[in-house]
Amino acid sequence: MSDVAHPPASGAWREGDDPGRRRFLDLPSTLKLEAGGELPEVRLSYETWGELAPDGSNAVLVLHALTGDTHLEGPAGPGHPTPGWWPGLITPGGPLDPARWFVVAPNAVGGCQGSTGPASAAPDGRPWGSRFPLVTARDTVAAEQHLADALGIDTFACVLGGSMGSMRSLEWAVTEPDRVRRLFLLAGPAASSADQIGWAAPQIEAIRADPHWHGGDYHDLAEGPWRGLGVARRIAHLSYRSGYELATRFGRSPQDGEDPFDGGRYAVESYLDHHAAKLVHRFDAASYVRLTQLMNHHDVGRERGGTAAALGRVRARTTVAGVTSDRLYPLAQQQELVDGIPGVDQLTVIDSPYGHDGFLIETPTVARLLGELLDEPAS
Repeated sequence: MSDVAHPPASGAWREGDDPGRRRFLDLPSTLKLEAGGELPEVRLSYETWGELAPDGSNAVLVLHALTGDTHLEGPAGPGHPTPGWWPGLITPGGPLDPARWFVVAPNAVGGCQGSTGPASAAPDGRPWGSRFPLVTARDTVAAEQHLADALGIDTFACVLGGSMGSMRSLEWAVTEPDRVRRLFLLAGPAASSADQIGWAAPQIEAIRADPHWHGGDYHDLAEGPWRGLGVARRIAHLSYRSGYELATRFGRSPQDGEDPFDGGRYAVESYLDHHAAKLVHRFDAASYVRLTQLMNHHDVGRERGGTAAALGRVRARTTVAGVTSDRLYPLAQQQELVDGIPGVDQLTVIDSPYGHDGFLIETPTVARLLGELLDEPAS
């Protein structure tokens, strides 16, 4: 396995770094956590596009997946090591045209791009590290409610996201049904399954087994668990793509100029190495662990009388979409959402060979579906 160029101990955005387009909100009170306890002095980072209408009717909340952040749209640059992660939606004439919509994209609590997370300073001035508590999708909603209030948003015209963003969007619509008028759920479940928790387990263990993990307290050290994070990313990326795509794209071909019989790599191995290298320079291993645990704990029916009762609380006009080749969150899980959310007639199927990542790659289809939902009267 090829090592990546030596990265910093953490790829997190840290206080004092260039903020880029980020804005920040300090929550007015401690954040009480679903699992017990509380998180003091919480800060949310976020980005916005467009202007909020005088009546507040044009706000759209876009929620990122596991390794996403606030930078939904825009080029790489100071404060933003990579371009926007969902390009093509916030464009003139696009579904989230900033001349029409006020788009808000926060970084989840527990993340590492400006919101309070393991790499952030705790009240004692030291990084939270191993002391950072478990947060759930409901906790992220509780924090984002403060953001909506601070921005003057009583209700969102639409809340949307894919994967972990879909989990968080669903929690928004169930927790605050009167504040979500439209809902767009992409490639996500009502609850994480044993299969999905199983995929996550070796990723978490790879990070914790790294000798530079130090129990999660590595942020002020010279080296962090980037090798473990890279392994976790390789495992995850296999679940994000389909076997068909990998077979047709790479087959058994060796990487250019390398001989697998002489210690070289196959092309698919080089591909996974590339994605690992990108992530370890822009993400934090402890955030990866905590947000993966957030996904494992996702269960919209917990303490609400079960999945059916929870989904029955949704009042938003809803589109549920899944990807044909998604082997991480298969179509049957989106069908469960369709069967339980009032007013949803059918599952929207995105035909794509790209697996779970199809929700990010099939931009023209996603843009069309989102545009159609936004043009419909809200529930």
